[in-house]
Amino acid sequence: MWFLLSGIYLGWALGANDAANVFGTGVTSGLVSYKLAVILTAIFVILGAVMEGTKPMDTVGYFTSLTLFTALLVTLSAAITVTLMTRLKLPVSTSQAILGAIVGIAIVGEGWRGLPMDKLTKVVLCWIFTPLGAAVISFLLFMGLGYLVNRIRGLAVFTHLMRIGILVTGCFSAYALGSNNVANTTGAFVGAGLITPIEGALIGSISIGVGALTYSRGVMISVGRRISLLDPFSALVVVLAGAITVYLYTQIGVPVSTSQAVVGAVAAIGLAKGIRTINKKMLFFILLGWISTPILAASLSILMLLLFSGII
Repeated sequence: MWFLLSGIYLGWALGANDAANVFGTGVTSGLVSYKLAVILTAIFVILGAVMEGTKPMDTVGYFTSLTLFTALLVTLSAAITVTLMTRLKLPVSTSQAILGAIVGIAIVGEGWRGLPMDKLTKVVLCWIFTPLGAAVISFLLFMGLGYLVNRIRGLAVFTHLMRIGILVTGCFSAYALGSNNVANTTGAFVGAGLITPIEGALIGSISIGVGALTYSRGVMISVGRRISLLDPFSALVVVLAGAITVYLYTQIGVPVSTSQAVVGAVAAIGLAKGIRTINKKMLFFILLGWISTPILAASLSILMLLLFSGII
């Protein structure tokens, strides 16, 4: 069972990085305290993982044939990649990290022809449409709900409603994170036959929750402040749009990036307010992180496999 330590490490790194996508905008807009945010994140991540986290397990666990040894290597490679991005305070796609590492292992084992191109195409298309879909949903929510919000009279009433709204949508977002992304942490070990899907969901979700509780503050600031400054209503829209997007992908069994969903939603708010409100330099570095994540994870998994196989 010590093989699972790499999956637990990846879950911790995921929680540290992706808690920002749940309550980051709410925290930086002043609606929710950081302490309350991470506690609620941990609770609802576990609920989402246990209740629906088995749905995307097949995509990760059975993307290609994995042994316990290669499952260890792919989760460790993905965890190192996510940790490096977290240290840089950049939101990163754990889905891209784990599947990039799996692709690296598959290439070494069977070559390019051994890759399941139908599955790979489906996953890549989902990655592309995640930020785009979240941006569309965010823009529509911003315009539609904005009409209702403008009718609210009184600052105290407005602030109270926004705080309730961000708490509810944040909990839903944490639930969506757990249901969609827990497969990234332990799915490889489910595919290798070490644990059952429900055991993988429980172990992975607890490690995600611990990561959120212990090391998530830095990325929260990046998401909430450095792309586009958000008022309370915009923060609520971003969290809701991201949660809806990720939850939809849970239902089709594809783990996607909560980071990409939230960043797409934040960018749409910036566009709705005017392109000058967007920190284009920060957005560029985030996009660069997305591109480099699967490449780095694949390179690490290939290097580790060759190293431990005695080839280099």
